[in-house]
Amino acid sequence: MEIRLADHAGFCFGVERAVGTVYEELKSGKQIYTYGPIVHNEEVVRELEERGVKVIADEEELKGLWPDKDSVVVIRAHGIPENTYTVLEEKGLKIVDATCPFVKKIHREVRKRSSEGDKIIIVGDPGHPEVIGIKGWIVGDCIVFRDVSDAEKFVPDKGVKYTLVSQTTFQSKKFKEIIEILEKKEYNINVVNTICNATDERQRSAEALAKEADAMIVIGSAGSSNTRKLYEICGNFCENTYYVQTPDDPVLDKLGTAKLVGITAGASTPQKLIEEVQNNVRGTYF
Repeated sequence: MEIRLADHAGFCFGVERAVGTVYEELKSGKQIYTYGPIVHNEEVVRELEERGVKVIADEEELKGLWPDKDSVVVIRAHGIPENTYTVLEEKGLKIVDATCPFVKKIHREVRKRSSEGDKIIIVGDPGHPEVIGIKGWIVGDCIVFRDVSDAEKFVPDKGVKYTLVSQTTFQSKKFKEIIEILEKKEYNINVVNTICNATDERQRSAEALAKEADAMIVIGSAGSSNTRKLYEICGNFCENTYYVQTPDDPVLDKLGTAKLVGITAGASTPQKLIEEVQNNVRGTYF
């Protein structure tokens, strides 16, 4: 059996920066909070909680919280709506913004365009914290396309100018399909491709490996949007694709007949977890 890791897998720049920010703030000895899980990975969040980091689940919990004034709140990598910053400031807490720079760029773009009168279309999961955060920077209403079917059903207002952006972890191929559908409707639209390069790299390298592999392992949290998309992509090209959240996941016992096992991991998956899964596969079959 050959075990091969995708060329691009695991922590991306934004996630590494956010997690590193929390560890840096822990050195102060102050009580550290994160607004929402700092990243979508239970292993990472649990390790931080063991070091005393507390997670503020949502704005409702934040409003009822009166922590010590020396406490620090680190903003998660996915970003937050503008009004949540206001609530944090009213609490008098020190705010450390670990929002991914690529997400912050979207916030600036939608604020500018919507302020100029454009109606914003966001391509992504409406329930995902990144999309919720983006919506919170838009002046006026917006539209969210979950998938291609939403674009197909959309009837544009010919008198409105639209700006289209995307959740950073959306599938590149599907985003291009949506653009092609909208272009056929012949209306005034400004397309801003906000899928981050790290996402695109992970998706392309996972697809390339899945085309060769007899089995694929996708490592990451079930709550991670980019990991779910990697799983979907790999499943399109490799029938034996498995989702693994921990090194002890029993699906690792199903690889016995595979000659080539490919491994990829979501952008919120730490290197330590990837190595543990690789070692467990080797320990089982070698």
